[in-house]
Amino acid sequence: MQAISRRLGHQSLKPAASLSSFKSIYPLSDHHYGADHPRHASSLAAKGVGHLIRKGTGGRSSVSGIVATVFGATGFLGRYVVQQLAKMGSQVLVPFRGSEDSHRHLKLMGDLGQIVPMKYNPRDENSIKAVMAKANVVINLIGRDHETRNYSFEELNHGMTEQLAMISKEHGGIMRFIQVSCLGASASSPSRMLRAKAAGEEAVLREMPEATVMKPAVMIGTEDRILNRWAHFAKKYSFLPLIGDGSTRIQPVYVVDVAAAIIAALKDDGSSMGKVYELGGPEIFTVHELADLMHDVIREWPRYVKVPFPIAKALATPRAVLINKVPFPLPAPKIFNLDEINALTIDSVVSENALTFNDLGIVPHKLKGYPIEFLISYRKGGPQFGSTISERVSPDSFP
Repeated sequence: MQAISRRLGHQSLKPAASLSSFKSIYPLSDHHYGADHPRHASSLAAKGVGHLIRKGTGGRSSVSGIVATVFGATGFLGRYVVQQLAKMGSQVLVPFRGSEDSHRHLKLMGDLGQIVPMKYNPRDENSIKAVMAKANVVINLIGRDHETRNYSFEELNHGMTEQLAMISKEHGGIMRFIQVSCLGASASSPSRMLRAKAAGEEAVLREMPEATVMKPAVMIGTEDRILNRWAHFAKKYSFLPLIGDGSTRIQPVYVVDVAAAIIAALKDDGSSMGKVYELGGPEIFTVHELADLMHDVIREWPRYVKVPFPIAKALATPRAVLINKVPFPLPAPKIFNLDEINALTIDSVVSENALTFNDLGIVPHKLKGYPIEFLISYRKGGPQFGSTISERVSPDSFP
């Protein structure tokens, strides 16, 4: 027994072969790229990720060869992008800056160990490099439709985007960079957020001309910030304010279709690299018509109060003025968001000659039907109240 224990003791002092092989593949260092790793220009492949090693049938337990860092994965669109990536056997690195609860719904979407949450600081360059160190794909979904005391539109939608593009270029192993912007983003837009998004697009394409830019219209889905907000307001106050006269044209799109477009661009042969896609739904609505559709689903009689643009801006201006002047955080805007009001002064539809879903081989869903069925939870008589839209709740049905 003593001889055996001595032999085991000597073996334990020897470095394991698996650890040495691991170190040869992933050098351990205090620096995220290694102390002797030179910074060099981007070496993006001429094609997409189709040449990566793939194993399995393509399901969650397969290996797609994609290791994707998805910034903004804990947001609205992010959960659908992570689900699509995990569904085909990709490893997804999820940078998060909130609590441990912010990403727990994502871990169930992939096979064991395939969804990897990584805490980071978006203002710390080394922290960003750490979450991108082992990735070969970067998808940037970071964005916000209102300012806070900590993050302005310009820092969030332009500054951070430019920094991610620069670090990806220095990385050298990022084969695909996908930037998600907004439909209507332009340097001449009346919206600060859309101007910052346009500056972010320009910065990405300047640093990485091979990047792909997606510009979705306002997105509709279970966690959206438009129909949910309207339905909640209508249920609480029995009316809905329409900014302007409700005649602004928009082209809402189902969030699942946007996620599918991102994955389609990622899986192609590289034909989408360096291109900009405008992702709008198959139908164009006025704001009034979309509100009518929402009322049809929740089966309430529509009651509108038309708020002219000058009055709406006057109601929303105090928050925008005080956001950085008071020593406490202000509540997030709901209906009266000054930047959204400015954006509503012009139509937001897909350009005539733009690349669209069709160029990615995707047929987007019409909104009426499954994409907005989540609104049935707002029905006064419960989700099963009535059987047709004509059986909306009468004003005299309830006391």
